[in-house]
Amino acid sequence: MQIVRGIHNLQRSAGPCVLTVGNYDGVHLGHRRMIEVLKERGAALGLPATVLVFEPTSKEFIDPEGAPPRLTRWREKCLLLRDLGVDRLVTCAFDAAMRAMSHEQFEARLIGGRLAARHVLVGHDFRYGAHAAGDVATLRAAGAALNFATEEMPAFVADGVRVSSTAVRERLERGDCDGAARLLGRRYRMMGRVVRGRQLGRTLGFPTANLRLQRRRSPIVGVLAVRVFGIGPAPRDAVASLGTRPTVNGVEPLLEVHVFDYSGDLYGRPIEVEFVAKLRDELKFESLEAMTAQMHLDAARARDLLSKVS
Repeated sequence: MQIVRGIHNLQRSAGPCVLTVGNYDGVHLGHRRMIEVLKERGAALGLPATVLVFEPTSKEFIDPEGAPPRLTRWREKCLLLRDLGVDRLVTCAFDAAMRAMSHEQFEARLIGGRLAARHVLVGHDFRYGAHAAGDVATLRAAGAALNFATEEMPAFVADGVRVSSTAVRERLERGDCDGAARLLGRRYRMMGRVVRGRQLGRTLGFPTANLRLQRRRSPIVGVLAVRVFGIGPAPRDAVASLGTRPTVNGVEPLLEVHVFDYSGDLYGRPIEVEFVAKLRDELKFESLEAMTAQMHLDAARARDLLSKVS
C-alpha cells in the first residue's frame, strides 16, 4: 500500500483514482464493506483504491478535550487498511485552513483536483467542508462538473444495530468486549512498543509490559483478560490494567500487561494486546497489600476465563 503523508506530497503523475473519504476509526464491519466496494470499483475502472483520512480528526482539532476516545491510532488504522487491500492511503492535516475550506473548494482542490478522483464512494451520512455544509447531494452536483461519479453506501447493520465507530466505542466503554468484536469483525486490539515503567509490578510479583497509549483517552479502561501477540509464534494469555493507577497516584494513562508464565525481556519490543473480557473497573486501594491480593484474584479469574475462550 502506498502511503502519502500530506496532500502536497501526492504527485500529480499519480493519476486518477477511486476514492473514499472518512475517519475510518476502528475500521469496523461497515468500513470493511466500504473498502470491498471501493476495490470492486477500482478493479472495474483500472484505478487504485484510495482512502483519504485526516490527522488529527476534525473533532480532535476543534474540541481536543471533548472529542470521543479514538479507537485506532494512525498506525493501527494504516495496518488494518493495508491488510484489507487498499492501494493508497492519503493522510491530510486537519488544521485551521482545512476547517475553513468550503465544500466547493474541497471538491475542486482535493477530490477533483489533487486526488483526481473518478469515482467517489461515501457513506449515507457523509458531510464535508466548512460548517459541514457539503453532503452527498452537493458531491453529486460537483461530480457532474468535475468528472467524477458519486456513489452512496447505505448504513451497514450487524448485531441488530447500525455499525459505527460510536457504537463500537459505546460497547467498549461499558466493557462489552464481545459486543464490540461483533461490530468490528475481530476482537479489539491496541498495539505499541514496550516501555520501562516504575517496575512496581515486578516487586509485587507481577512484572508487566507497559504500553503508552499515545492517544488522549482510551475507549476502554479497567482490568481485563487479554491475549498478547508479538512475543512468540502464538498469542500469550495475560491480565492487563488500563488506566491511571490511582493507588500509586498515577497520572498518565498506561496499559500494563502481565503475561502469564513468561520471564523474558520485552523492553523495546512491539506487541499487540487483544481485549477478550473486562474483569472489573479500576479501583483505588488503601494499601499495596490490598492491591496485590486483588491482583492475584484478577489473574486467577483471567486465566480461567481465557482457558474457555477460543
